[in-house]
Amino acid sequence: MKIGIIGLGDIAQKAYLPVLSEKEGIELVLCTRNAETLSRLSKKYRTEETVHSVNELISKNIDAAFVSTATEAHFEIAEKLLQSGIHIYVDKPISMNYEETERIVQLSQESGKIAMVGFNRRFIPRVDELKEHGKASLILMQKNRFAAPDHVRRFVVEDFIHVVDTLRFLMGSPVQDVKVEFLMNDDIMDHLVIQLIGDGCIAIGVMNRNGGVTEETIEYHTGRHKYVVNSLVETTHFHNKEISITKFGDWEPTLYKRGFYQIVDHFIDCVQNNKTPDPSIQDSLITHEICERIVIKINQDS
Repeated sequence: MKIGIIGLGDIAQKAYLPVLSEKEGIELVLCTRNAETLSRLSKKYRTEETVHSVNELISKNIDAAFVSTATEAHFEIAEKLLQSGIHIYVDKPISMNYEETERIVQLSQESGKIAMVGFNRRFIPRVDELKEHGKASLILMQKNRFAAPDHVRRFVVEDFIHVVDTLRFLMGSPVQDVKVEFLMNDDIMDHLVIQLIGDGCIAIGVMNRNGGVTEETIEYHTGRHKYVVNSLVETTHFHNKEISITKFGDWEPTLYKRGFYQIVDHFIDCVQNNKTPDPSIQDSLITHEICERIVIKINQDS
C-alpha cells in the first residue's frame, strides 16, 4: 500500500512518520516544499520517494494520503486528493471555513473515497475505556494552555475542537443544546466554557488559554463512581472512600498512550477493507458544526 504524507512539520515528525515507518507493507512518499526537511527525513526514515508538490504526489499513484500541513492549506489539498480518487486522513480541523469543511464531506461521499479527521483522543486508551464504566450523567473536560490567548475562530476551530469532539464521543448521545460563556480581552479570547446538553447527560468543556499551566483533564461521573483522567495517561477512580489508580506500563510508547498507533491503524484498515471509519466524516462534520455555532454565538455577544 502506497501512502503519501503531505506536510512534514511538528505533528508529522512526532507522530505520523514514526508510526507509519514501523508498519509492514507500507510504502511512504514524503511531500513538502522544504528541500532541507525532505532530504533530512527521507534519510532518517530510509524513504526513497520524495516530492515537492501535491501534483507530483498524485502522479506517484498513491492509495491514500495523510494531510498534515498548516490548516489553511487543508481544503485545497484535500479537495485535489479526493478529486483524484485518493483516500485522505486530515489533521483537525478539516478547514477553518465551515463551508469548505462541508465541501470536503460532500466530495468524500460523491467520490466514494474515505475521508477521516485526526481526532486522536477517541483512540487514547485511558479516554476510550471510560465508556466501559457505563453512561455518564456528567462529564467535565479542561484543556488549558499557558499564556496563549488567541482570536476567536482559531481558538475554537483549531484548538477547542478537540474538547468538543471528545465530549461528544464520551456523551454517547446526540447534542440537543449548546450553551456558551467566554471572556474576551479586546478582540482576543482568554477562556471559553461550554455546556453540551444531551439525553441524561451534561458535558462541560473548559479552555483557558491565558492561564498558568498547560494541562488536560477529564472527569467522568457515572452512578456513584467518578473517574479522572489526568494528562490523558492516568486514571483515578473514586468510589466513596475507595481510590484506585490505573497507569500504563513502563514500556508502553507515548504514541500508543496518545492513540496515534490506534488511529493510524484504523484508517489504514478502513482503506484496505473499504470500511467506514469511526468517527465517520459525517460524524466529524457535527463536531465542526458545533464549533461554528460557538464561534457565531461569541461573535454575536462580544
